[in-house]
Amino acid sequence: MSDDRPLRLAYLSYRSKPTVGGQGIYTRHLTKALVDLGHSVEVFSGQPYPVLDSRISLTKLPSLDIFNDQYPGRFPAYWEIKSKADILELATFSTGTFPEPLAFSYRAYQELKKRTADFDLVHDNQCLGYGILGVDKLLPTLVTLHHPITVDRRLEMAAAPNWRKRISIGQWYGFVKMQGRVAQRMPRILVVSDNSIQDIHNDMGVDLERMRLVHVGVDPDLFKPMPEIQRIPGRLITTASADVELKGLKFLLEAMAKLRTERDVSLTVIGRAKPGGPAAKLIEKLGLASYITFVTGVPDERIVELYAESEVAVVPSLYEGFSLPAVEAMASATPLVASDGGALPEVTGVDGETVLRSKAGDVDSLRTALDQALSDPALRARMGPAGRERVSALYTWRQTAINTVEQYREVIALREAKLAAETAAP
Repeated sequence: MSDDRPLRLAYLSYRSKPTVGGQGIYTRHLTKALVDLGHSVEVFSGQPYPVLDSRISLTKLPSLDIFNDQYPGRFPAYWEIKSKADILELATFSTGTFPEPLAFSYRAYQELKKRTADFDLVHDNQCLGYGILGVDKLLPTLVTLHHPITVDRRLEMAAAPNWRKRISIGQWYGFVKMQGRVAQRMPRILVVSDNSIQDIHNDMGVDLERMRLVHVGVDPDLFKPMPEIQRIPGRLITTASADVELKGLKFLLEAMAKLRTERDVSLTVIGRAKPGGPAAKLIEKLGLASYITFVTGVPDERIVELYAESEVAVVPSLYEGFSLPAVEAMASATPLVASDGGALPEVTGVDGETVLRSKAGDVDSLRTALDQALSDPALRARMGPAGRERVSALYTWRQTAINTVEQYREVIALREAKLAAETAAP
């Protein structure tokens, strides 16, 4: 294959929430950047479906939608079960395990085996169900693994209040063992940070030789400063799945409660709080309900405006494989306070120059960093532009796409070499 011939790409994403969650954002922006480079992309996705560029076609592979926003964890009715994949999804769910990666991988395999002539390569976005092994036999296949879900499981286990909850968490994360087994057998894994490469190697047993670093990106023409919008004094902004331990929202809430004894502070959370969930209960306990606004389902343009309204952006995560919210805030020239969890130091740069660093899971450290940022207008005025300069130089979707295509061509060349060797063998 010519090294410059446009590629025909099948892109798999078992769920692609468009406005919150890295998988949907990665899907939307990477596929657009790939088409901008001249390649053709067809996305295969389960619910929630992605928002895509008009040049990209979407093939829906509907799940039973057990974990929809309105009724998460619902039990499907018998008339909804129409295929072997539906049976597999329901059976897996019935064991207490998150069923979507396994069931989607089976649906993707069934669809792609009818269409092998339509594509040069398959790109799997962190599904890693057993069906992906079948897909790899049909077509050259590459996987993006943003970070090892073993970390999520470990943090959830540590926060569990009792042994019954730990058993439930262990069952829910039963799919992680499958993902490790599949990842070990894939010819190429794209990983978004050096930190994640080492963690995936240690936790999932993937050979270092099979992994390649390709950073994710941001659109600096979309996420940009908006000087015409006045920043609101004391306004903080964060992006968080409110009841996911990994994102560290509870530490930000506790730090905010301490700050409010000294200054007027408010918080915008890009995300959703589950009614009656841990975050909602903590907000009520700390008396913060009047000072926190949750925003969800809004377009990127509105998120850029929210950054422009805020004095400080916060990423309080216990762990990040990369952190799109961090680079989006930096691209918007909003001063950033971030923890040292996972890849955040690698991504955000030098403490005191492009970011103010706090210790992950340490409320007092986070409160101190926030207080420093809010108290020093000159520091904020330096950090915002410095953060944007760093992101614009290192993390753009165009560069992500260029580096990803290099890996596509390597994987295709590996497959061609393998087939040539098998043909030549006596």
